[in-house]
Amino acid sequence: MRLPRLRDALLATTLLAGAVLAVAAPAAAQGGGQEQDTLRIGMEAGPTSIDPHFASVITNYAYGRHYFQPLMEQDARQVLRPALATEWRAVDDLTWEIRLNPAARFQDGTPVTVDDVAFTIARAGDVPNSPSSLNTYTRPVKSVEQVDAHTLRIHTHAPTPLMANYLSMVMILAKHAAEGLSTADFNAGKGMIGTGPYRYVSWTPGGVAVMERYEEFAGPKPAFRRVEFRPIANAGARTAALRAGDVDLIEIVPTDQFDRFSKDPAFATAVSPSNRLMFLTLDSDREVTPHIAGRDGKPIPNPLRDVRVRKALSMAINREALVSRVMQGQGLPTNDLAPPGYFGASPELAKPQTFDLPGAKKLLAEAGYPEGFAVQINGPNDRYVNDEQVVQAVGQMWSRAGLAATVETRPRGTWLSESAQLKYSVNLSGFSPNPEVLGMLEALIHTVDPSRGFGPANRGRFSNAAIDRLIEQARTTMDDRERERISREATRMAVVEQQALIPLYFQTNTWAMRKGLRYEARTDEMTLATSVGKAPTGNGQ
Repeated sequence: MRLPRLRDALLATTLLAGAVLAVAAPAAAQGGGQEQDTLRIGMEAGPTSIDPHFASVITNYAYGRHYFQPLMEQDARQVLRPALATEWRAVDDLTWEIRLNPAARFQDGTPVTVDDVAFTIARAGDVPNSPSSLNTYTRPVKSVEQVDAHTLRIHTHAPTPLMANYLSMVMILAKHAAEGLSTADFNAGKGMIGTGPYRYVSWTPGGVAVMERYEEFAGPKPAFRRVEFRPIANAGARTAALRAGDVDLIEIVPTDQFDRFSKDPAFATAVSPSNRLMFLTLDSDREVTPHIAGRDGKPIPNPLRDVRVRKALSMAINREALVSRVMQGQGLPTNDLAPPGYFGASPELAKPQTFDLPGAKKLLAEAGYPEGFAVQINGPNDRYVNDEQVVQAVGQMWSRAGLAATVETRPRGTWLSESAQLKYSVNLSGFSPNPEVLGMLEALIHTVDPSRGFGPANRGRFSNAAIDRLIEQARTTMDDRERERISREATRMAVVEQQALIPLYFQTNTWAMRKGLRYEARTDEMTLATSVGKAPTGNGQ
């Protein structure tokens, strides 16, 4: 079976502007214990918990990968590679066989067993009070069977072509160390015995996380003995910290600062296209939606339930301008749910929706809104690159289409909570497929059905029975070619025919670092200490 992967085409997108992996200019070490042994990383945000199963959040995954390992992991291009497992295969439509690395050991010296894997899978999708459960990845598992000391078989309830990719999101715990522990226990440092390249030292919620290299780690040795992850939410403060030498590397470089770092010989940069789609959710469910009214301010039936209105709103957005002006070129305009080269991406949707202001006004008039209506666009102001500016730009574009558009943005925590409570009519959001477009279809497009793991991020409560059937068919289709065909058809129906949401662009991931370092840029946005290396010295690279 061919594993879904980010194909070479992704490497050729215009976002790369040359090499995907930006390597620091050659530099001689400046000396000093701090530089040689300790790496200080300025992060936009820290994890919400160091319980590796608490939340399906990219920052939590990134931190967890330092302490723990999954059975198989995703590399910088999100291609699966061995971790605790040396090999895996689909025995039949309902059975996956996985071979554990006989040499795999937890940091207390105990071997990794099938029992640890079974315990982990049972726990990962059942963590109390999880804001975004991992049960999406564990729900397909019916049972875990031990074949021998180092071989297990996972039996699924239904054909699950993405089972190996799902397992790459689940960090394996030592049963003897973690059994019975709560998320609060993990946050206090208990149970932090993994198989990863770093040992837990300390973590303060909302503060610094400190880790030290695990010298017995069987994989590649990290370049730095000690690592400090320092949350610095403000982008300006993050760049100032790097320039002042308070940190060695930062993520999510402000668009207006990235070019300066790139041209400054005292620094190096890394850039990669992202698989994160930025899009607008549309409340196409409720008869009356909270932030839409007539131009006179009086309540009106929800116009977003009319596909003509949804299409008009999409046509009224100039995506090329969003990327070139607001994002300063750091993005890829699109009308698809996955970037070029991703499994299931549709070549015909790679080109963004044509900006057509007259067409948008015509559709609004046909839908019964020749004078438009009042609409508030919501979004975060500290979650995505230039998120607040993007919301404001969309508001201005919609105003030109005849709408009375206003904007309101919130800090990350408030925005996440209010989004989950469906308090918005139109909302800027971002989401990454894992590892193919089917992940987007299941989470964002399918009718909400928690019992089957559908629609956890469907904030507009879009629902279409025909599209649901295609998604469900793709979910159980083991043949890659056929699953890709079905996924593309579901995407076409959802985006082109029904405008379930409004795709805008794929982000660009950026990092900046002091001279003498290099970073292997990743499509999944993770900032990993294990991806940081020391740049070679001399006249070549």
